[in-house]
Amino acid sequence: MSAFPEVVELNVGGTAYAVSLKTLLAEEGSWLQDTFGGGSPPPDLPVDARGHYFIDRDGGLFRHVLDYLRDPARYAVPIGFLERDRLRREAEHYRLPGLIELLGKQAPGCITVGYRGSFQFGRDGLADVKFRKITRLLVHGRVALCREVFGDTLNESRDPDHGGSDRYTARFFLKHVFIEQAFDMLQEQGFRLVASCGSGTAGSVSENLKPGVDTEENRWNHYNEFVFVRD
Repeated sequence: MSAFPEVVELNVGGTAYAVSLKTLLAEEGSWLQDTFGGGSPPPDLPVDARGHYFIDRDGGLFRHVLDYLRDPARYAVPIGFLERDRLRREAEHYRLPGLIELLGKQAPGCITVGYRGSFQFGRDGLADVKFRKITRLLVHGRVALCREVFGDTLNESRDPDHGGSDRYTARFFLKHVFIEQAFDMLQEQGFRLVASCGSGTAGSVSENLKPGVDTEENRWNHYNEFVFVRD
């Protein structure tokens, strides 16, 4: 006979859960099975003031653990999920190898990074190029993937179609202009560069320029795009 009822009330890091005992025991060899599968509660399993069993782990992420235990064969990590590393640590604590394996797989997709730029010139023109000048880094792709890769560095203020994360957009840009940082972030998330293109965008040098725009810089305006893919 189990010492636990059919529905177990838990307090996981301050978040209350009511879970079937069957779900908690679903994974053979897991920490949850060892803890709740015996004839009596382990002596080191605390109880809170309401009589709920207390687990000192991340309460918000525990719902993903339960979703996996309820149907391991059909569970999928949400697209654009930003807390893979934290959830992996929870899965390791609960000894859930199946969930750990799923977290190691990343959704395939494509992201395009584009920028318009020029060069900062000194007094000697071409003989005195100071540095590359980028005005903005644009990001195109599926919203969830863009958020997964760029996180807080992504600026969504120009995207009017606020909606589901499965949609696509060509209106994101980054809060910085360091293209190598963008490339590093893509590489860290398993993306690889598969194509790039560039073209000049400057109009006639004789056309009226905005105040503060250098004629030589305007002559060298260009637009580049880089296509990254994760298989």
